[in-house]
Formats: sequence, structure tokens, C-alpha cells
Amino acid sequence: MKKNLIGKRTFISCLAVLGWAASLSTVHAQTWPADKAITLVVGYPAGGSVDLVARIISEPLGKRLGAQMIVENVGGAGGTIGAQKVVNAAPDGYTLLLGSGSEVSIARIYNSAIKYNGETDLTGIGLIGVTPMVFVAGPKAGVKTMDEALALAKRNPGKFNFASSGIGTPLHVAGELINLKAGTAIRHVPYRGAAQMVQDVLGNNIEFGVFVLSSALPHIESGKMTALAVTTPERSRVAPQVPAMAEFAKMKDYNMNVWFGLFGPAKLPAPMAARLNKELGEVLRDPAVWQKLQKAGISNEGGTPQALASFIKAETLRVRSVVNQAVVGSVTN
Repeated sequence: MKKNLIGKRTFISCLAVLGWAASLSTVHAQTWPADKAITLVVGYPAGGSVDLVARIISEPLGKRLGAQMIVENVGGAGGTIGAQKVVNAAPDGYTLLLGSGSEVSIARIYNSAIKYNGETDLTGIGLIGVTPMVFVAGPKAGVKTMDEALALAKRNPGKFNFASSGIGTPLHVAGELINLKAGTAIRHVPYRGAAQMVQDVLGNNIEFGVFVLSSALPHIESGKMTALAVTTPERSRVAPQVPAMAEFAKMKDYNMNVWFGLFGPAKLPAPMAARLNKELGEVLRDPAVWQKLQKAGISNEGGTPQALASFIKAETLRVRSVVNQAVVGSVTN
């Protein structure tokens, strides 16, 4: 009888502690953000597509939340260093991630050293947008069309290289899918970000590159880079002169893209995540933000955290099937 009484008291005490913790979390969510800046982590150096999206949404999102939002570039390892920082952060709403498919889901498929799981160790807040990638040739390649590039690579297996923003990134997977479908052996060279890739492609240090369309578009429009094909089934609205991969016989059913989303650490309080999702949705409906995203070739999506989770799961399964088929190799840059 005495044991039962003690056990009952312990159980009641535990419930009280849990209730107090939940109450404290709710109060914190209601008073957040309180005179403190929010850090928006980007897992890449400045100048790339993820950084671009972060800088488009950070100011209007910060204004809607009533807090300063600071973009922090933590580049390296295909975005995973930045993602790990957010995974390790306290779930207090002051450290968020502007993430992409690379560091959130794809990198673990390639690299067993990555211990976090983007689907469970991050809190998905909302999908921001989706954009095509583009396969380009620099002056060193000496080609003007996709057919010319594939014929050249086919005649010279292993002689030419393509740049991407890192091992396990969508850009890497997109390049390997070209090799898989065309039967070529263009070697992969990983970089830390778009700025260095641009420098080497334009500087005749590497023949080909896979870029997010927004990163390459200024150089395509200036004529310094030759756009061979976008990685989606249809042409991009912002670059209608560039063929889609699916237009080439060897690239039938080719479909790859890059997506961007907002994330927090795991166990982010539900009221805080709901507020972030609501304000993000309002930001994406802002005509000024919409125009900036559209100009960069990025669709503005929005939607619920649940929709984001389903989207990530489907994209991860699709990319995993590509990875399982492709012979993946890389050259240390």
C-alpha cells in the first residue's frame, strides 16, 4: 500500500514537471522573439543560390517577426556543416536553417560520416521554392550544344570534368545522371560553392559545370558561359532559349531540380514553428518577394510543415534511386 502511494506521488510529480515544462515552452513561444536577433544559417559561401534565397526572404521575414534576421554563411561539405550547426542549436527559435535538398536529405546517401538525419533532427517549417539546374560549358570545352558536348565526352572517356558545389549535392547527382543516361564518363570535381565554380569555368580550369540556374544566369546572359540544357522536363520561363534535358533522345525522362526550405532544430516548440510557417507564407505572397524569386527562376511554394515533410520524403526516394544506379566518383579539388 505504501509502495503504491509512493509510486502514485512520483507519477503525479512527473506529470507536474512535464506540465510546467510545456507551460514554460508555451510562454517562451509567446514572448519570442524578444529583443534578440535571429540567425539564419546558410550552409554555403555567399553568392550561391541558397544564399540568394536567404537574402531575399530574411529582411521581410524578420520584419514580420519583429526581429532582426542575420544571414550567417557557414560553407563547406555540401552544406552539411551549416546544417549540423542548426541540428546542434537550442530549439529556442533564434537559430534557423535556409536549407536545400543537399544537406537536408541527399548528403547522407553518399556519406555515412554524416550522423544527423534531416528528416528527424530538424523541424521543417515550410517549402520556399523549387528551381532547375543548368548544365553549362566553359570556353575550354569548345562546344555550343548538348549534342556536341555528349559526343565530345563519348569520344574521350575520363578526359573532361564537371564542377558541382560538393559531393552529394543535387548538382553532383545531376551531373552523374547525365553520365548514366548518355554513357559518358565526365569526372566530378567538387567545389565549396558557386563563386569558385564560376571562376574556374570562366577561367578555363574546368570544361563543364552544373549550376543552379540563378547562379549561372548572369554569365549565360553575358555570353561568357554556354548553357547546354536545364535539368527539368520543360524549359525555364526565365531562360526559354535554353533547351530542356528531355528534348535530347539520350536524356528522356531526365528530371532534377533544387529546392529550398526553412528549418529549425528538432523539438522547436509547436507554437513557434506555426508562427514561422504563417509569417513565411505571408512573405512568399509579398509581390516584391515573388518578383525577386521569379526573376531568379525560383517558384515560390509555401505550404504546411506536413506538406514539406511529404515533399522531402518523395524527393529523397527519387534521388536515392538515381544514386543507386549511377557510378559516383569525384576528383579532389
